[in-house]
Amino acid sequence: MDLGLAGRKAIICASSKGLGKGTAFALAEAGCELVLNGRNAEVLHATTEEIKAATGVKITEVVGDVSERATQDRLLAACSEPDILINNNGGPALRDFRELDREALVSGVVQNMVTPIELIQRVIDGMVARKFGRIVNITSASVLTPISGLDLSSGARAGLTAFLAGVARDVAHANVTINAVLPGMFDTDRIKSNFARAAAQQSVSEDEIRRQRMNSVPAKRLGTAEEFGQVAAFLASAHAGYITGQNILIDGGAFRSAF
Repeated sequence: MDLGLAGRKAIICASSKGLGKGTAFALAEAGCELVLNGRNAEVLHATTEEIKAATGVKITEVVGDVSERATQDRLLAACSEPDILINNNGGPALRDFRELDREALVSGVVQNMVTPIELIQRVIDGMVARKFGRIVNITSASVLTPISGLDLSSGARAGLTAFLAGVARDVAHANVTINAVLPGMFDTDRIKSNFARAAAQQSVSEDEIRRQRMNSVPAKRLGTAEEFGQVAAFLASAHAGYITGQNILIDGGAFRSAF
């Protein structure tokens, strides 16, 4: 399917690997010019070269933590009028909520709620003026169903979801949409680190933890960054203008609900 995005400009946060990289690939295949971001310059450049070799699109690299204002400034200097903004960021590590002090709580909220809101504030009026804008927030299935140890991440991402619910309706008239994609268990570095932690706690192998977790998913596998990226790219497409304020769950059927 032609997504109608050829020549569009996209900022993709935290896109050097994982779900951000999968989304970057999908948007590049659709013909978008990309601004990619990551904290590790070497990993980010390798991703840029990989996507360029596969698609030939123009890519600008911005190294840094997207939670920092200076990095946000560089992203917008690289692309002052983005058509697409993909909000993504690392979240707090698994941790018992009793261990979270004020500094950790504030940091988690900044990472997963404040940062995407700040970027949206800076791009949304331009999108409205140009009568096209697609904002996709990568959040988590934990917004809908609790995951022990990810309470801070879940709370901050749920706060972002609630904050933007009204904003999405306020700009829909201008062909500007705001949606979220909620991944379940995907084969990324983050989940591998969680598997390693669980294996150490339970004194079993990481392969055993991986098998247990996959068996808990009706699809009996982990998701891939590639399939995630295709869903995010569709929400950013010209065909998705009538979808806004929605939370698209991608979890292989793990969340059991009829509605």
